[in-house]
Amino acid sequence: MFMIKATTCFPRAVEWIFAPFVITRMPRTGQCLYLTFDDGPHSQITPKVLDILNRFQVKATFFCLGKNIRAYPEVFQEIKNNGHNIGNHSFSHKNGWKTSNKEYFKDIEACRELIPTNLFRPPYGRMRVSQVRVLSRQYQIILWTLLSGDYNRSLSSEEILRTLLRRTRSGDIIVFHDNEKAFPCLIEVLPSYLEAMLEKGFTFDVIQSKL
Repeated sequence: MFMIKATTCFPRAVEWIFAPFVITRMPRTGQCLYLTFDDGPHSQITPKVLDILNRFQVKATFFCLGKNIRAYPEVFQEIKNNGHNIGNHSFSHKNGWKTSNKEYFKDIEACRELIPTNLFRPPYGRMRVSQVRVLSRQYQIILWTLLSGDYNRSLSSEEILRTLLRRTRSGDIIVFHDNEKAFPCLIEVLPSYLEAMLEKGFTFDVIQSKL
């Protein structure tokens, strides 16, 4: 088991252990970054995120919860209509450490019925080794390189932005959250982050399934 701290790079030791089964970064060729959002869609927040992305002409990958797709199907459709990619983030955001394998897999499959994708990101980034091994046969498991920490109320927006700007490298997978807890920080950090990265010559792309 492992725990990820906010606004940090993915632990190298964990990355090495799970390397055959998960992706924590994309190839570092060129100047491309991979922006991702977890936990949506949200009726009010996700449209604001889409507006920001459209303003900067940036595409992202949204790892959605099945329960939120069911609650806000029109927002989910808007994500797709705007050319962004979609990933499975489970149906009800279960913690793999605290959930039996049978219940955990069932929750993921419930989301898959709503999202025909082989991309999967585990809630909290927490999975047992047995879960990783089984899921990697059906899914491309996408973790991250940089966790923004937008949900962490002990960190200011300035701290989060400063850390992201300092640590971002080509090929990085960056995580934000389109949920209520993260929104006050997200709405301040995201536009500034995108503007700074674009000024540095970076581009953004969606994560594509290779399964």
